[in-house]
Amino acid sequence: MNSKRIYLAAFAAIAMVGVAACGGSSSGTSANGGTPSASSSSGLGHFAGASFTILGQWTGEEQMAFQSVIDGFDKATGANAQYSAAAGGDEASVLGAKVNGGNPPDVAFVSLPGALQQYAKAGKLVALNAAAQQAVSSNYSSEWATLGSYNGKVYGVPFDASNKSTVWYNTKLFSNAGISSPPADWPSFVKAAQTLHDSGVPTPISVGGGDGWTLTDWFENVYLRTAGTDMYDKLTKHQIKWTDPSVAKALTTLKQVWGNRSLIGSPSNALKVPFTGSVDNTFKANPTSGIVYEASFVATTITGDKLPAKVGTTAKFFPFPSIDGSQPTLEAAGDFAVAFSNKPVVQAFLQYVASPEAAKALVSAAGSGFISANKNLSTSAYPDSTLAQLAQQLVSVGDNFRFDMSDQEPSAFGGTPNKGEWADLQSFLANGNVSAAQRKLEHDAAAAG
Repeated sequence: MNSKRIYLAAFAAIAMVGVAACGGSSSGTSANGGTPSASSSSGLGHFAGASFTILGQWTGEEQMAFQSVIDGFDKATGANAQYSAAAGGDEASVLGAKVNGGNPPDVAFVSLPGALQQYAKAGKLVALNAAAQQAVSSNYSSEWATLGSYNGKVYGVPFDASNKSTVWYNTKLFSNAGISSPPADWPSFVKAAQTLHDSGVPTPISVGGGDGWTLTDWFENVYLRTAGTDMYDKLTKHQIKWTDPSVAKALTTLKQVWGNRSLIGSPSNALKVPFTGSVDNTFKANPTSGIVYEASFVATTITGDKLPAKVGTTAKFFPFPSIDGSQPTLEAAGDFAVAFSNKPVVQAFLQYVASPEAAKALVSAAGSGFISANKNLSTSAYPDSTLAQLAQQLVSVGDNFRFDMSDQEPSAFGGTPNKGEWADLQSFLANGNVSAAQRKLEHDAAAAG
């Protein structure tokens, strides 16, 4: 949760699985399940002594929070779930190696819908049974179920989530500049940044251009608001070209910020700032910036970097601004639980993972920073008001959100440092040439397939 999950070897590993697959017998198989239960551990069944394995990437406080979910399931069913954190946090590569070696875990958590779909296509996953599917449909908007599906069957259970349409700001600098309320639309956003500059803030908006993925998130939020969800889907699937006028409009809008040195400072300097540095610049003891855009995990970055700003007081957020009257929408990311075995206890666990009870156990752990898109989870489950607000924004848009675009694109284009979309947007940040950026983006997207 503390940073965007980047799996550079993920699709290479998955491609190997696809080549090795011979129409695995588990594809589309549903284990026998109990009575559907959307809201509690009742109806899961009894599995005294039944053991199963789980692979994820969580360590530290995040692992402790997830263990509380496992403990709740084990207590309710008598099962014995065994969790392992992938070495080095590279869960996708570890999972790929295990699947290739014929020794996959019973359950894994994947953050890329494309990875889920490729494993399903290769015949390696077991589809959700009726009870687990009912739990998903009862507790999540239909878009989340769609993200976890392949070829008409649901394979993935949404679990944790990130709200990637949040702009974080230093309340002291806003107050010093006389900004009484956070901006709600793009012109007000630009005006607020200029006001910060006029008040003496050296670099009003801290752009972490050294990590190219932050720039993809900037673009995706602007594109979602200027082009809408349908066009967002088409561009994600490369059903329209990056030379489309809608891309030009989004890049031109972005240039109003990225091309203004009064707002972001020197582009060459912005390209040296990593994501964590952009947060530090905004919330350190003597901040040089007043605004940083990134996801809900900025909150855990502030605490993890031991910055003096207090989340909810000195550090607050507002929704990514509306553009041209766009309705509330957001970009999201998250993890999905998938099954590699047809053990009945595994289906019961997936059913439990979809429940508000499991979501409550996950998010209520102090220090973990988890939020959930489970619409039946009360915001009172969160340990602080900031996390509750982040989750409420995520839930309130219903289906009017879209999953991180670059996480759905081929890794060679949307997920590799110094290549593809990351590098192309870094070049655009540096030179501001809209047409050149479009041509390069289209070239690289076509090359990645």
